[in-house]
Amino acid sequence: MNARFGMVDDAGMVGDRSLLMYRIVMAVATPIVRWWGRLEVVGKQYLPASGPTVLLANHDSHWDPVVVGVAGVPRRQIRALAKASLWRNRLLGWVLDHMGQIPIERGRGDAKALAAAIDQLNAGACIGVFPEGTVSHGRTLRALSGAGRLALAVPDCQVVCVTITGAVDIVRFPKRPRLRVEFFAPADGPPRSGESAVALTKRTMAEIRAGAPPVVTGRRRRAAAEQAALDAAS
Repeated sequence: MNARFGMVDDAGMVGDRSLLMYRIVMAVATPIVRWWGRLEVVGKQYLPASGPTVLLANHDSHWDPVVVGVAGVPRRQIRALAKASLWRNRLLGWVLDHMGQIPIERGRGDAKALAAAIDQLNAGACIGVFPEGTVSHGRTLRALSGAGRLALAVPDCQVVCVTITGAVDIVRFPKRPRLRVEFFAPADGPPRSGESAVALTKRTMAEIRAGAPPVVTGRRRRAAAEQAALDAAS
């Protein structure tokens, strides 16, 4: 296993080095997400307390990884596949490394990142994935195959869907957001025999987007301009 990503114990929790930093970051974010954001968490029983797990979620705000991380505390440490460009900021990259997050080059079929994620799944970790690859900005995006590939690579892996709503309002001060995170099992069940990675990702993302349609991000004026542009193009 790559030492950069730490160790995972038999319960599927990342070892003390990354777990400590993860808990620190979640603790710092908790007042914003839980108090200011009035976070509501639904279906937490669907998030396994241990064992290989792939979380698939919608991505409409840069706050989404933090919001779903706080929602999952203390049940699981979520190791996200995060865009590699975040590591260009040395301080942020250091924090992400010490949280056990995994950098991935978006849209390039990053085999190295997927292999690292599979290693972690085999060790019992929980991997968070945004299958659309980037923030939606109100657009309907194509679901990529990476999440499905991870789930299919580890036979006893559990697939959990997550909807995140309200996160776009965190930056719209003084409007107070109302955050909601819902964990749920795919209605059509776990990966089927012979099901492709793309098919698995598409059907789970369809369920997620049914509960969390794409929304524009940013401050109100910018969001209104983006929404007008989307409406004009449709």
